[in-house]
Amino acid sequence: MRIFKKLVSIVLRISISILLLVFLFKQVDIKRLSEIIKGTDKGPLFLVFLLFFFIYLLCLLRWEMLLKAANIHLRLQRIIISFAGGIFFSLFLPSTIGGDLVRSIDLGAHTKRPREVVATVFLDRLSGYIGLVILALLAVFFGRKFIQDYSVLFSVAIITAILIFILLVLFNNFLYSKINKFLHTPGAGKITGYIKDLYQEIHIFRHKKKIILHNLMLSVLIQIISPLTFYLISLSLGIKLNIIYFFVFLPIIGAITLLPISIGGLGLRDAATIFFFTKVGVSRDLAFAMSLISFFFILIYASLGGLIYVLTVHHRRLQCN
Repeated sequence: MRIFKKLVSIVLRISISILLLVFLFKQVDIKRLSEIIKGTDKGPLFLVFLLFFFIYLLCLLRWEMLLKAANIHLRLQRIIISFAGGIFFSLFLPSTIGGDLVRSIDLGAHTKRPREVVATVFLDRLSGYIGLVILALLAVFFGRKFIQDYSVLFSVAIITAILIFILLVLFNNFLYSKINKFLHTPGAGKITGYIKDLYQEIHIFRHKKKIILHNLMLSVLIQIISPLTFYLISLSLGIKLNIIYFFVFLPIIGAITLLPISIGGLGLRDAATIFFFTKVGVSRDLAFAMSLISFFFILIYASLGGLIYVLTVHHRRLQCN
Protein backbone atom coordinates (compact mmCIF):
# COMPACT_ATOMS: atom_id res chain seq x y z
CA MET A 1 0.00 0.00 0.00
CA ARG A 2 2.86 2.36 0.90
CA ILE A 3 4.61 1.60 -2.42
CA PHE A 4 1.35 2.25 -4.27
CA LYS A 5 0.98 5.67 -2.57
CA LYS A 6 4.55 6.59 -3.50
CA LEU A 7 3.95 5.57 -7.12
CA VAL A 8 0.76 7.63 -7.26
CA SER A 9 2.62 10.62 -5.77
CA ILE A 10 5.42 10.35 -8.36
CA VAL A 11 2.93 9.96 -11.23
CA LEU A 12 1.03 13.05 -10.04
CA ARG A 13 4.21 15.13 -9.91
CA ILE A 14 5.31 13.97 -13.34
CA SER A 15 1.83 14.82 -14.64
CA ILE A 16 1.99 18.32 -13.14
CA SER A 17 5.39 18.96 -14.77
CA ILE A 18 4.16 17.69 -18.14
CA LEU A 19 0.91 19.68 -17.98
CA LEU A 20 2.75 22.87 -17.07
CA LEU A 21 5.24 22.42 -19.89
CA VAL A 22 2.51 21.61 -22.43
CA PHE A 23 0.61 24.71 -21.33
CA LEU A 24 3.71 26.90 -21.58
CA PHE A 25 4.73 25.59 -25.00
CA LYS A 26 1.22 26.41 -26.25
CA GLN A 27 1.67 29.99 -25.05
CA VAL A 28 4.79 30.61 -27.15
CA ASP A 29 5.84 30.34 -30.77
CA ILE A 30 7.92 27.13 -30.75
CA LYS A 31 9.67 27.99 -34.02
CA ARG A 32 10.56 31.43 -32.69
CA LEU A 33 11.71 29.86 -29.41
CA SER A 34 13.98 27.46 -31.27
CA GLU A 35 15.50 30.32 -33.31
CA ILE A 36 16.12 32.36 -30.14
CA ILE A 37 17.97 29.49 -28.44
CA LYS A 38 20.05 28.69 -31.55
CA GLY A 39 21.03 32.35 -31.91
CA THR A 40 22.46 32.75 -28.39
CA ASP A 41 25.88 34.31 -27.90
CA LYS A 42 28.05 31.39 -26.71
CA GLY A 43 30.58 33.60 -24.87
CA PRO A 44 28.40 34.43 -21.85
CA LEU A 45 27.13 30.83 -21.76
CA PHE A 46 30.66 29.55 -21.15
CA LEU A 47 30.82 31.83 -18.11
CA VAL A 48 27.46 30.44 -16.99
CA PHE A 49 28.90 26.92 -17.17
CA LEU A 50 31.80 27.97 -14.92
CA LEU A 51 29.51 29.78 -12.48
CA PHE A 52 27.28 26.70 -12.15
CA PHE A 53 30.38 24.67 -11.27
CA PHE A 54 31.34 27.27 -8.66
CA ILE A 55 27.82 27.19 -7.17
CA TYR A 56 27.89 23.40 -6.79
CA LEU A 57 31.38 23.59 -5.30
CA LEU A 58 30.24 26.10 -2.68
CA CYS A 59 27.17 23.97 -1.89
CA LEU A 60 29.43 20.96 -1.37
CA LEU A 61 31.72 22.91 0.97
CA ARG A 62 28.70 24.24 2.89
CA TRP A 63 27.43 20.71 3.53
CA GLU A 64 30.90 19.43 4.44
CA MET A 65 31.15 22.22 7.03
CA LEU A 66 27.93 21.04 8.70
CA LEU A 67 29.03 17.40 8.63
CA LYS A 68 32.26 18.29 10.44
CA ALA A 69 30.28 20.35 12.97
CA ALA A 70 28.21 17.21 13.66
CA ASN A 71 31.47 15.26 14.21
CA ILE A 72 31.01 13.30 11.00
CA HIS A 73 34.50 13.22 9.57
CA LEU A 74 34.72 11.69 6.10
CA ARG A 75 37.02 11.88 3.13
CA LEU A 76 35.93 14.62 0.73
CA GLN A 77 35.70 11.98 -2.01
CA ARG A 78 32.93 10.15 -0.11
CA ILE A 79 30.96 13.36 0.48
CA ILE A 80 31.29 14.25 -3.22
CA ILE A 81 29.75 10.88 -4.17
CA SER A 82 26.66 11.44 -2.00
CA PHE A 83 26.42 15.07 -3.10
CA ALA A 84 26.66 14.06 -6.78
CA GLY A 85 23.89 11.50 -6.27
CA GLY A 86 21.73 14.20 -4.70
CA ILE A 87 22.22 16.51 -7.70
CA PHE A 88 21.29 13.70 -10.09
CA PHE A 89 18.18 12.49 -8.28
CA SER A 90 16.90 16.01 -7.61
CA LEU A 91 16.20 16.08 -11.33
CA PHE A 92 13.83 13.10 -11.19
CA LEU A 93 12.37 13.31 -7.70
CA PRO A 94 10.10 16.04 -6.30
CA SER A 95 11.95 19.35 -6.26
CA THR A 96 15.41 19.54 -4.66
CA ILE A 97 13.92 17.71 -1.65
CA GLY A 98 14.23 14.43 -3.56
CA GLY A 99 17.97 14.94 -3.95
CA ASP A 100 18.26 15.76 -0.24
CA LEU A 101 16.53 12.48 0.59
CA VAL A 102 18.97 10.49 -1.55
CA ARG A 103 22.10 11.99 -0.01
CA SER A 104 20.61 11.56 3.48
CA ILE A 105 19.95 7.86 2.88
CA ASP A 106 23.28 7.26 1.15
CA LEU A 107 25.53 8.93 3.72
CA GLY A 108 23.32 7.90 6.64
CA ALA A 109 23.74 4.23 5.70
CA HIS A 110 27.49 4.69 5.22
CA THR A 111 28.13 6.42 8.55
CA LYS A 112 25.49 4.49 10.55
CA ARG A 113 24.44 7.88 11.91
CA PRO A 114 21.30 8.67 9.91
CA ARG A 115 19.82 11.20 12.37
CA GLU A 116 22.93 13.39 12.35
CA VAL A 117 23.25 13.20 8.55
CA VAL A 118 19.57 14.12 8.04
CA ALA A 119 20.02 17.07 10.43
CA THR A 120 22.99 18.37 8.39
CA VAL A 121 21.05 18.01 5.13
CA PHE A 122 18.05 19.82 6.61
CA LEU A 123 20.22 22.65 7.96
CA ASP A 124 22.07 22.83 4.64
CA ARG A 125 18.75 23.36 2.86
CA LEU A 126 17.57 25.83 5.53
CA SER A 127 20.81 27.80 5.25
CA GLY A 128 20.28 28.09 1.51
CA TYR A 129 16.71 29.30 2.06
CA ILE A 130 17.90 31.93 4.56
CA GLY A 131 20.45 33.18 2.04
CA LEU A 132 17.73 33.29 -0.59
CA VAL A 133 15.43 35.42 1.61
CA ILE A 134 18.26 37.75 2.68
CA LEU A 135 19.14 38.43 -0.96
CA ALA A 136 15.48 39.01 -1.90
CA LEU A 137 15.00 41.51 0.95
CA LEU A 138 18.21 43.39 0.10
CA ALA A 139 17.31 43.49 -3.59
CA VAL A 140 13.80 44.82 -2.87
CA PHE A 141 15.20 47.44 -0.47
CA PHE A 142 17.90 48.78 -2.81
CA GLY A 143 15.84 48.35 -5.97
CA ARG A 144 12.46 49.44 -4.63
CA LYS A 145 12.14 52.21 -7.24
CA PHE A 146 12.26 49.52 -9.95
CA ILE A 147 9.81 47.15 -8.23
CA GLN A 148 6.32 48.58 -8.39
CA ASP A 149 4.37 45.35 -8.81
CA TYR A 150 2.55 44.29 -5.63
CA SER A 151 2.63 40.59 -6.60
CA VAL A 152 6.45 40.72 -6.38
CA LEU A 153 6.40 42.41 -2.97
CA PHE A 154 3.73 39.97 -1.78
CA SER A 155 5.84 37.01 -2.92
CA VAL A 156 8.88 38.30 -1.02
CA ALA A 157 6.70 38.85 2.06
CA ILE A 158 5.40 35.26 1.86
CA ILE A 159 8.83 33.59 1.59
CA THR A 160 10.07 35.81 4.44
CA ALA A 161 7.11 34.90 6.66
CA ILE A 162 7.69 31.18 6.01
CA LEU A 163 11.35 31.55 7.00
CA ILE A 164 10.51 33.41 10.22
CA PHE A 165 8.01 30.70 11.18
CA ILE A 166 10.55 27.91 10.56
CA LEU A 167 13.25 29.69 12.59
CA LEU A 168 10.86 30.33 15.48
CA VAL A 169 9.78 26.68 15.57
CA LEU A 170 13.40 25.48 15.52
CA PHE A 171 15.21 27.96 17.74
CA ASN A 172 12.72 29.77 19.98
CA ASN A 173 13.04 28.42 23.54
CA PHE A 174 9.34 28.71 24.33
CA LEU A 175 8.19 26.96 21.16
CA TYR A 176 10.98 24.38 21.50
CA SER A 177 9.83 23.45 25.02
CA LYS A 178 6.20 23.15 23.88
CA ILE A 179 7.06 20.99 20.85
CA ASN A 180 9.48 18.89 22.90
CA LYS A 181 6.77 18.31 25.50
CA PHE A 182 4.31 17.25 22.80
CA LEU A 183 6.82 14.84 21.22
CA HIS A 184 7.42 13.16 24.59
CA THR A 185 3.75 12.49 25.27
CA PRO A 186 2.83 8.78 25.60
CA GLY A 187 1.38 7.24 22.46
CA ALA A 188 2.78 9.94 20.22
CA GLY A 189 3.69 7.26 17.71
CA LYS A 190 6.84 6.17 15.87
CA ILE A 191 6.86 9.07 13.42
CA THR A 192 6.92 11.63 16.24
CA GLY A 193 9.84 9.71 17.70
CA TYR A 194 11.77 10.28 14.48
CA ILE A 195 10.77 13.94 14.45
CA LYS A 196 11.85 14.31 18.09
CA ASP A 197 15.29 12.81 17.38
CA LEU A 198 15.78 15.01 14.32
CA TYR A 199 14.58 18.09 16.17
CA GLN A 200 17.06 17.48 18.98
CA GLU A 201 19.93 16.97 16.54
CA ILE A 202 19.09 20.25 14.78
CA HIS A 203 18.75 22.08 18.09
CA ILE A 204 22.36 21.21 19.02
CA PHE A 205 23.59 23.50 16.23
CA ARG A 206 22.19 26.58 17.95
CA HIS A 207 25.32 26.56 20.15
CA LYS A 208 27.67 26.47 17.15
CA LYS A 209 27.25 30.09 16.16
CA LYS A 210 30.56 30.39 14.28
CA ILE A 211 29.71 27.44 12.02
CA ILE A 212 26.21 28.80 11.40
CA LEU A 213 27.61 32.26 10.55
CA HIS A 214 30.15 30.86 8.06
CA ASN A 215 27.43 28.67 6.58
CA LEU A 216 25.13 31.66 6.09
CA MET A 217 27.91 33.66 4.46
CA LEU A 218 28.41 30.84 1.95
CA SER A 219 24.66 30.67 1.36
CA VAL A 220 24.40 34.40 0.62
CA LEU A 221 27.35 34.12 -1.79
CA ILE A 222 25.65 31.19 -3.56
CA GLN A 223 22.40 33.14 -3.83
CA ILE A 224 24.29 36.14 -5.28
CA ILE A 225 25.93 34.01 -7.96
CA SER A 226 22.68 32.30 -9.01
CA PRO A 227 21.01 35.47 -10.39
CA LEU A 228 24.26 36.26 -12.20
CA THR A 229 23.89 33.03 -14.21
CA PHE A 230 20.44 34.13 -15.33
CA TYR A 231 21.73 37.64 -16.09
CA LEU A 232 24.49 36.23 -18.31
CA ILE A 233 21.94 33.99 -20.05
CA SER A 234 19.78 37.06 -20.70
CA LEU A 235 22.79 38.86 -22.20
CA SER A 236 23.44 35.89 -24.49
CA LEU A 237 19.85 36.28 -25.70
CA GLY A 238 20.24 40.01 -26.28
CA ILE A 239 17.96 40.99 -23.37
CA LYS A 240 18.85 44.39 -21.90
CA LEU A 241 17.38 44.50 -18.41
CA ASN A 242 18.53 46.09 -15.15
CA ILE A 243 20.40 43.47 -13.10
CA ILE A 244 18.38 44.34 -9.97
CA TYR A 245 15.37 42.46 -11.39
CA PHE A 246 17.38 39.24 -11.43
CA PHE A 247 18.34 39.67 -7.78
CA VAL A 248 14.67 40.19 -6.87
CA PHE A 249 13.03 37.58 -9.10
CA LEU A 250 15.48 34.66 -8.82
CA PRO A 251 15.09 34.16 -5.04
CA ILE A 252 11.30 34.08 -5.48
CA ILE A 253 11.57 31.65 -8.40
CA GLY A 254 13.96 29.53 -6.33
CA ALA A 255 11.49 29.40 -3.44
CA ILE A 256 8.65 28.40 -5.78
CA THR A 257 10.83 25.67 -7.31
CA LEU A 258 11.31 24.17 -3.83
CA LEU A 259 7.61 23.24 -3.70
CA PRO A 260 7.48 19.40 -3.92
CA ILE A 261 4.67 19.30 -6.48
CA SER A 262 6.67 18.68 -9.65
CA ILE A 263 9.67 16.65 -10.77
CA GLY A 264 12.92 18.57 -10.29
CA GLY A 265 10.97 21.85 -10.31
CA LEU A 266 10.40 21.35 -14.05
CA GLY A 267 7.46 23.38 -15.27
CA LEU A 268 7.24 25.38 -12.03
CA ARG A 269 10.58 27.09 -12.68
CA ASP A 270 9.59 27.93 -16.25
CA ALA A 271 6.13 29.21 -15.35
CA ALA A 272 7.51 31.39 -12.55
CA THR A 273 10.24 32.78 -14.80
CA ILE A 274 7.72 33.73 -17.48
CA PHE A 275 5.32 35.21 -14.90
CA PHE A 276 7.85 37.56 -13.29
CA PHE A 277 10.00 38.58 -16.25
CA THR A 278 7.08 39.39 -18.52
CA LYS A 279 6.09 41.96 -15.87
CA VAL A 280 9.21 43.99 -16.75
CA GLY A 281 8.87 43.87 -20.52
CA VAL A 282 10.56 40.57 -21.45
CA SER A 283 8.59 38.60 -24.05
CA ARG A 284 7.22 35.15 -23.21
CA ASP A 285 9.52 33.55 -25.80
CA LEU A 286 12.65 35.14 -24.33
CA ALA A 287 11.67 34.45 -20.71
CA PHE A 288 10.95 30.80 -21.55
CA ALA A 289 14.25 30.56 -23.43
CA MET A 290 16.10 31.88 -20.34
CA SER A 291 14.53 29.23 -18.16
CA LEU A 292 15.16 26.39 -20.63
CA ILE A 293 18.82 27.33 -21.08
CA SER A 294 19.27 27.50 -17.31
CA PHE A 295 17.69 24.05 -17.00
CA PHE A 296 20.08 22.77 -19.68
CA PHE A 297 23.04 23.60 -17.41
CA ILE A 298 21.28 21.93 -14.48
CA LEU A 299 20.80 18.88 -16.70
CA ILE A 300 24.51 18.81 -17.62
CA TYR A 301 25.66 18.83 -14.00
CA ALA A 302 22.94 16.41 -12.93
CA SER A 303 24.13 14.00 -15.63
CA LEU A 304 27.72 14.34 -14.41
CA GLY A 305 26.50 13.73 -10.86
CA GLY A 306 24.63 10.62 -11.98
CA LEU A 307 27.73 9.36 -13.77
CA ILE A 308 29.84 9.77 -10.62
CA TYR A 309 27.18 8.06 -8.52
CA VAL A 310 26.78 5.08 -10.87
CA LEU A 311 30.51 4.55 -11.39
CA THR A 312 31.09 4.39 -7.62
CA VAL A 313 28.36 1.82 -6.82
CA HIS A 314 30.89 -1.00 -6.46
CA HIS A 315 33.14 1.17 -4.30
CA ARG A 316 30.24 2.04 -1.96
CA ARG A 317 29.21 -1.61 -1.64
CA LEU A 318 32.75 -2.56 -0.59
CA GLN A 319 32.68 0.16 2.04
CA CYS A 320 29.43 -1.19 3.50
CA ASN A 321 30.79 -4.75 3.75
